[in-house]
Amino acid sequence: MVLDRRLAAVVMVMTAAFGVEGAAAEVQARPAPMARVSTAAVGVVTPAAVSTTVGSAPAECVRVKGARACVGVDQGSLPGITIEDTRKDRLHAAVEYYQNGYLGTKYVIHNLARKGEIKGNRRIGKTVTFRAAVYSGDERIRVSAWRTVPDVTKNPVKRETRVTPAGARARSEICTSTKGAASMCFGGKKTSVYACDTGADRHQARAEYFLDGDPTARFEIHQLAGLNTCGKAVHDDLPVSMYRASVFDDDRQVATRLYKYN
Repeated sequence: MVLDRRLAAVVMVMTAAFGVEGAAAEVQARPAPMARVSTAAVGVVTPAAVSTTVGSAPAECVRVKGARACVGVDQGSLPGITIEDTRKDRLHAAVEYYQNGYLGTKYVIHNLARKGEIKGNRRIGKTVTFRAAVYSGDERIRVSAWRTVPDVTKNPVKRETRVTPAGARARSEICTSTKGAASMCFGGKKTSVYACDTGADRHQARAEYFLDGDPTARFEIHQLAGLNTCGKAVHDDLPVSMYRASVFDDDRQVATRLYKYN
């Protein structure tokens, strides 16, 4: 009888110990919740959108192999959009973007410089939807996901969707056209560039140009809204140095001219 009682006591102790150890093992098997880590602080690189620090304020960035595009404060402490070539190869980086929630005009900046170089435009809209891309010549090879950043700047470029080709000519000093289907105009104290669709067809007008004598950054305005509409870009005191108007069917070039020098 005494032996049975001692045996029962031992079993109870072992059962209790086993239960505690099992519970402890179960707790340890569960991964501890991870604290949030700022990608700006540790410099994590992912294909998706990330935050980084450019200059003195955070910038919103997207990346794809070979390119990093950012919207935010640049090294000159002014808001803007930038594109960096991050890979040494024969391809080049570009940023494609829309402004102020308007999809009738798309903007593209091609960074034709070497790895590590950054190109961009400080004058952007209040809201910017953008993505990074990698090109081989005029052929798009790969892109990142789109990202929208609201309330980017205190002095945004205004949304202008009612400018006509006639209005663009009246505001500009120089204009050129191609095939009667696309025109490009620019000029003024603060350089404004217009791309206007003047052809009643399915094609789109495109302005292609370089600024301030820099051959390593090509700017484009793709006017997608249709006949008698114009897209506008602002570059302040940077003059247009080379320019042309082109006609495209999506990404296929239909007509163009040789670049003109300003």
